Amino acid sequence: MKGFTRFGVAVFAFLFALACSVPVIAGKVTFITIGTGGVTGVYYPAGGAISKMINAKKDVYNIRATVESTAGSVFNINAVMAGDLEFGIVQSDRQYQAYHGLAEWEGKPQKDLRAVFALHPEAVTLVAAADAGIKTFADLKGKRVNIGNPGSGQRQNSIDALTINGIDWQKDIIAEGLKAAEAPGMLQDGRIDAFFYTVGHPSGAIKEATAGARKVLFIAIPNVDKLCEKYPYYAPAFIPIKHYPDALNKEDVPTFGVKATFVTRADMPEDVVYAVTKEIFENLDKFKKLHPALEVLTKENMLQGLSAPLHPGAIKYYKEAGLMK
Repeated sequence: MKGFTRFGVAVFAFLFALACSVPVIAGKVTFITIGTGGVTGVYYPAGGAISKMINAKKDVYNIRATVESTAGSVFNINAVMAGDLEFGIVQSDRQYQAYHGLAEWEGKPQKDLRAVFALHPEAVTLVAAADAGIKTFADLKGKRVNIGNPGSGQRQNSIDALTINGIDWQKDIIAEGLKAAEAPGMLQDGRIDAFFYTVGHPSGAIKEATAGARKVLFIAIPNVDKLCEKYPYYAPAFIPIKHYPDALNKEDVPTFGVKATFVTRADMPEDVVYAVTKEIFENLDKFKKLHPALEVLTKENMLQGLSAPLHPGAIKYYKEAGLMK
């Protein structure tokens, strides 16, 4: 290095090492969009929390993240696979079905779907108006019930819950296909009798439903063990009543649930997925404070409930952090 002083060589070496440590090519900005869900659910603020943390390190990673409110899990998977989104938050059951070619992807397995990490647990929540004559799950027959919009993960959860309990959603109830954000207002206006919502708690939409003039209660979902035996991606869960003091229930309500998961596709650059994973895991305490539903997260449970193969960028970080051999 002719012409370099000893100090200049040291500076050059330092800058070279620093450049090599940055996981995205210096000077090249990578734009990523995260598909979430309705603005009153947990997906949207969870995606916003991830985006906020990544953008705070934009000078380190050269990544700019944005969040898009979407129709939910099915939409997010399809958009990620089509290249319209880089990442998406999806229910664990939908991740399983997409990768294995089930449900909406019957005969069309999404083998390039890749898991990154899991987020909060989500409970299948059934909210009913107290004046609708719904005290038990069986009382749904003949009622107007929102089961979720096409393209949402909760729609299939609703159908599974109804079916395992002998209720035909096409014949025994008047099924509505509203988006989750619309359901609380429709319930309070008397236009529906009940609604399902697969969501992490506390939820803004559920708080809206319970805080109105029309009194509501949560309905327990029976035959959860039978349902979980049939569908291994489900697990028993409960609705914590402490978050909803205006509901008529006095105790936590038994139900079942899934997990929210963060996914991408196989051709996403390894360094981008590595950077996102590292930022969230190495600042997990900060991340957990960004929404109450995230408080239960641990590094260990964020690797549970993933049924698609892990992306190599995520694997790289997990091995470095000692979370995977």
